[in-house]
Amino acid sequence: MQKYSVNQHLIETLLTWVKSGEIAIPEIQRPFVWDSSKVRDLMDSLYQGFPIGYVIAWRNPNVRLKDGSMSEGKKILIDGQQRVTALTAAILGEYVIDKTYKRVKIKIAFNPLLEKFEVQNPAILKDNSWLPNISEAINGEVSILKLVRQYLAQNPEADEDLVEKSFTNLINIPKKQIGIIELAHDLDIETVTEIFIRINSKGVVLSQADFAMSKIASNTDYNGNILRKAIDYFCHLAISPDFYKHIEDNDKEFAKTEFFQKMKWLKSESEDLYDPSYTDMIRVAFTSQFNRGKLSDLVSLLSGRNFETRTFEDAIAEQSFAKFKVGIMNFMNETNFKRFLMIIKSAGFISPKLIRSQNALNFAYILYLKLKELNVNSVAIESYVRRWFVYSVLTGRYSGSAESFFDFDIKQINNRPFDEYLKEKEEGELSDAFWNASLPQSLDTSVASSPYFNVFLASQVKANDKGFLSKDVLVGDLISLRGDIHHLFPKDYLRKNGLERGKYNQIANYVYMQSEINIKVGNKPPKNYFELINKQIEDDNKLVSGISNHTELFENLKSNCIPESIMNMEIEDYQDFLIQRRKLMAQKIKNYYFTL
Repeated sequence: MQKYSVNQHLIETLLTWVKSGEIAIPEIQRPFVWDSSKVRDLMDSLYQGFPIGYVIAWRNPNVRLKDGSMSEGKKILIDGQQRVTALTAAILGEYVIDKTYKRVKIKIAFNPLLEKFEVQNPAILKDNSWLPNISEAINGEVSILKLVRQYLAQNPEADEDLVEKSFTNLINIPKKQIGIIELAHDLDIETVTEIFIRINSKGVVLSQADFAMSKIASNTDYNGNILRKAIDYFCHLAISPDFYKHIEDNDKEFAKTEFFQKMKWLKSESEDLYDPSYTDMIRVAFTSQFNRGKLSDLVSLLSGRNFETRTFEDAIAEQSFAKFKVGIMNFMNETNFKRFLMIIKSAGFISPKLIRSQNALNFAYILYLKLKELNVNSVAIESYVRRWFVYSVLTGRYSGSAESFFDFDIKQINNRPFDEYLKEKEEGELSDAFWNASLPQSLDTSVASSPYFNVFLASQVKANDKGFLSKDVLVGDLISLRGDIHHLFPKDYLRKNGLERGKYNQIANYVYMQSEINIKVGNKPPKNYFELINKQIEDDNKLVSGISNHTELFENLKSNCIPESIMNMEIEDYQDFLIQRRKLMAQKIKNYYFTL
């Protein structure tokens, strides 16, 4: 079965479709990321008669309206937006939204004598041999006859025939053709994605969130275009609070909306633990509201799909947009967002560098919103969210096939008491075998960003543990203030004894330690630098560390999961040390988990 049609259309036809809304290019579906020189090169290719590739459009399904009539779906541009936006900017003279979300005009100049294009600049504006803005000529604001006469008046030495020929070719650019691949409306997202990858020579993968964004932004009937803006602006503000003033000054219409009121709190927010992308925001809002985990279902529902009759109905689309809006508003809610982050921080995850699974964080927020909706006790919610987050990190639950797990988990949470489901997962995946064998084995790695090591550090933060050999400085302080991870068996010492990188860079050999203490430890084996520490305690000189007695020293070793036997260890003890410490770290993580 033919899944798409391929046709050549005049550029002016394409631009007419864009202006009339037949092809939907949402206002900020994507900021225009091309620089002006790429727009110049595109115009030059068209002038020279070179191909500029295909654009891909996916027709929305035909939808049954409330009065029983059918509405023919618009085309949504899913590839080629940068090229089409460049054409509207250069030929129609329209504004584009640049990378900083400012409305700007891109003006392309043309030299008919050299038949050359250039981005307009002050030098060109002073040079009579250049037409400073091609859109004025191509738009028909000036006739070809008048254009030539004006140019020759300013450039009397110019060859009249060459000028006329060049301007004629320029004005005829909209008569050039561009290929449009139109995908059938009844294709599912997976098929559309596959076609896109096969056609697109760059092999760029469109995510299902991209399709969802296109679907949201192209819908003006239920204010999808404003909803899309809210998502985009929230994500931008979360990273750059100073962007608030830009919205206020440059998008006054949006500034009047309830969405803007809901995100105002971000203007003075500097927290960076959870800076969501639009994918994160869509996923959390959708899953928490619709009890589904697959974004392809969101696209179908926003299109008005009736899963039972397999038809498309306007009433379902309207209901879905309303429901999705609630999810977005819940996500943006200051109380929800801040309380959720407070819960994550209370589990010891105080820095974004301790969080390597954005999907685990996303589902934890989904869980928080869902349990709140189900009126679960607020104290219980805190414990459940902490525990599920750490459970999902330890088991890598959302590291692969995340959508499937989102879908499964949300259905379980919606249909049964959460404590039952959590207990079932813990009994099945966090048994004694996990804590005593699997977890110590997982700690056998040199990757400092390992989720298991991050959980270990979180357990230290939660316990208010002090850094290695520190009297007062906490592990949490060292993490927050960009402290460094150091080696218990010094790296240089191990390297000099013939160990390779993967052997000396073991997370069981890592510890947060003050740099000044690390410098004093140097490249000595543990046996030697502990002799210095013991002597320091005896002489009360504090030359290496602030620790003043053996009770403090042993407590420090215990909280950092370091066996006391390290005090007599040299190179031949290294492997045994790693085994002992992994077991201690795993035990600490276990104790920590069951106190969450």
